[in-house]
Amino acid sequence: MTAFVYESILKMAENGTPKLEELPKVEQDFKSELENFNTDGLKKTETVEKVVLPSVEDVVAEKTHETILKGVEGFDPKNLKHTDTEVKVVLPDAEVIESEKTEEARRKELEEFDPKNLKHVETKESNSLPTKEVIDQEKQV
Repeated sequence: MTAFVYESILKMAENGTPKLEELPKVEQDFKSELENFNTDGLKKTETVEKVVLPSVEDVVAEKTHETILKGVEGFDPKNLKHTDTEVKVVLPDAEVIESEKTEEARRKELEEFDPKNLKHVETKESNSLPTKEVIDQEKQV
């Protein structure tokens, strides 16, 4: 697209409907080529215009959304009433108190544990592997 045509299109977009003098000019050779175009080589087709209109539900939903937005935009906080917040303290029941005491006692035992009171133990592995003779006997069977 030439720069002139591009600038003309931009002017049209900015100014709305252009005057005849403002329309882009078509070069003479291109114009004559368009006028002499042979339409016999084109296939005949039916033009189908499809206009998809929104359904009733879509219109209602959009109106509801617009109403909500207008209500939020036009909201006046001076219409609010002052309120005091009550803070309610919920005390734990007997089961929760008992389980916390048990957990606290376990933690205390773990903190006070002294590994010096443990007895020394020798670890003895008793993994008896079969001898070569036993393996040979099993292979024969």
